[in-house]
Amino acid sequence: MTLGQADRQGDLLDDVTRFCDEALSESSIYAVLYRERDRLFPDEMFADLFSDKGRRSVPPSVVATVMVLQRLEGLSDRDAVERYTFDARWRCAAGVGAYEGAGWEGFAHTVLVDMRAWLAKSADPRRIFAVTLQAASAAGLVGAKRLLDSTPLYDAVATMDTITLIRFAVRSLLRVAGIDLEAELRSVLSGGDDYATTAQPHIDWDDAAAREALIDSRDGYACLALLESQRLSEDVRQAGQLLATVLGQDLETTEDGTFRIARRVAKDRLISTVDPQARHGHKTAARGFDGYKGHVAVDPDSEIITDTVVSAGNVGDAAVAEDLTDDLITNTSTPTTDSADSDPDIDADADEPTVYGDAAYGAGEFLEHLAEHDIASRCKTQPPTAAGGMFSKDRFDVDLDSDTVTCPNGVSTAIRRNSDGDGTAAFGQACRDCPLRAQCTKAEGGRTITVGRHERRLADARAQQRNPQWMADYRATRPKVERKLGHLMRHHHGGRRARMRGTTKIDADFNLLAAAHNLARLARLRLRFAATGWAVATP
Repeated sequence: MTLGQADRQGDLLDDVTRFCDEALSESSIYAVLYRERDRLFPDEMFADLFSDKGRRSVPPSVVATVMVLQRLEGLSDRDAVERYTFDARWRCAAGVGAYEGAGWEGFAHTVLVDMRAWLAKSADPRRIFAVTLQAASAAGLVGAKRLLDSTPLYDAVATMDTITLIRFAVRSLLRVAGIDLEAELRSVLSGGDDYATTAQPHIDWDDAAAREALIDSRDGYACLALLESQRLSEDVRQAGQLLATVLGQDLETTEDGTFRIARRVAKDRLISTVDPQARHGHKTAARGFDGYKGHVAVDPDSEIITDTVVSAGNVGDAAVAEDLTDDLITNTSTPTTDSADSDPDIDADADEPTVYGDAAYGAGEFLEHLAEHDIASRCKTQPPTAAGGMFSKDRFDVDLDSDTVTCPNGVSTAIRRNSDGDGTAAFGQACRDCPLRAQCTKAEGGRTITVGRHERRLADARAQQRNPQWMADYRATRPKVERKLGHLMRHHHGGRRARMRGTTKIDADFNLLAAAHNLARLARLRLRFAATGWAVATP
């Protein structure tokens, strides 16, 4: 398919264009796209996605415009194409005008599917987002501060129970196996289930013995035993790995050698064979979800999103924080060890790289990373806690210079460190006759204090955030990212609920959502291309 190009001449007498020119606000995203579409999304920007043979495509500038508006309004592909065909604002934004012109007709919704697939395979899959960020940067809207946060993205599939997981994994293996291998696999199935349909096995589910017999079925293990030491195709190998993962995470062996559903939740439990990258997640201790997390970095002054990352739901926020802030690291910066502990009596300077985040980002490793790259930290760090009202860690004097810990009763002990720098201080026998034992520990072996390799950085961060000015700056700035996440999650379909499966596709879709909201924000600020480049009417 060859590159189709939009008509850039325009028609001053076009009814739709004239109507929108008079009716649309200058700060409307439709008006900005109509006015600046050819600069933001020129057809040539997508030339690498097409060949030099075949019929002409729908102009990529038109498709990109529809994709952006689709994500902004939370529409399905079919609804987006219908909106483009019949909504005058969409037609004006796409530059196709009235129905008597050459661009009046609509296009199939599969054009949007194809464009996403081509972008995903290209060398620059995030080009639409990059354009919005470049325009914002050129207009002086992107500074050196970043707000970090994440939000749950619910998966687009049903979370499976153990029986369904195992049956779907076995069915997947049978489906990708060749005729001969499938016959061998079926010959070792002994549970009475032919795995021919997705329906649950026909048993008396009220009969505990029948349920236990179903769970104790050895079909999955028999299939894995048959595959052992065989040369397998890539599809069969992946299906076998999936089956082994499901069996290992959800079943355990009892004392009499039978299998039962494990009375625990595996650390990285696979929750669906349809979307094997989705995971159980917890935004808080009391609020769980299934799916993914969408992570964002936002400029606090302009509220422009500067980066996005999607991870599995069980990935901690701090684990992707370095990716979100890598644009703050420049080759000309001089690394120091003091930035994360910058003077708390001075508010964050506008030109000083600064990162704001809640306690999820106050991990020692990330604070160390910020300090190494001369980036000031406004990330909250959790104070130490102890169960049952016992003495918390901050009641102990941790002396990192002498590598000792002194307890509230005045007893000191050395920190014993392992190869990676983490260590423990065990008080052991000193706790036996201690008068404060009842307030300190119930452990028979006495109290043990863990001292991490980033202990000094964490202690400095906790001391820093006790300063009223530091806390005032944090409280005035960080909540802005919550509002931006509220904008992103406004629509359930394609917002909170993922429209696709797999981290790669959901990451691309979330990034496109951020691009759409960046354009909406730029429109609100009346983005224009002036003689000197991109500019906005309001700061």
